Amino acid sequence: MTASSADEIRSFVRREYLEPARRQSLKHVRIVAGDVHRSLKLKNRVPNVCNALTSKSFLRDNNLVIEEESGPPSGMGTRMTYTYRLLGREHEQPGAITEVPAFDKLRGLLKEALHSLGGGESFLQRERNGFYAVGPGEKK
Repeated sequence: MTASSADEIRSFVRREYLEPARRQSLKHVRIVAGDVHRSLKLKNRVPNVCNALTSKSFLRDNNLVIEEESGPPSGMGTRMTYTYRLLGREHEQPGAITEVPAFDKLRGLLKEALHSLGGGESFLQRERNGFYAVGPGEKK
């Protein structure tokens, strides 16, 4: 893919999809590779469109995160659909993170639960001891 065709695709998507979505204060935008390909009147350049829509520079420059991709297993086709989350303007600063990732929200949750049960080791020991316990009326 030449830089000019990739740049043309990225500018088109920014102008026709991303800027209007931001003006409407949308949080997500959905882009279908075939629609972009058709609108730009490209011929046999669907892989170029897919590559441009998923490039790190495109995501970084437009403050986007790909939330979902769907389409053919190859990842290249007119039916490839990308759902992007539009990040806020504060994300324009390199390294600025104001949103806590989902995994970090869960981190430490189990630690608190195990602490209430007497700690992880004692919980596991009780579970192991009870795993093969003899039920009522059974002989060992």
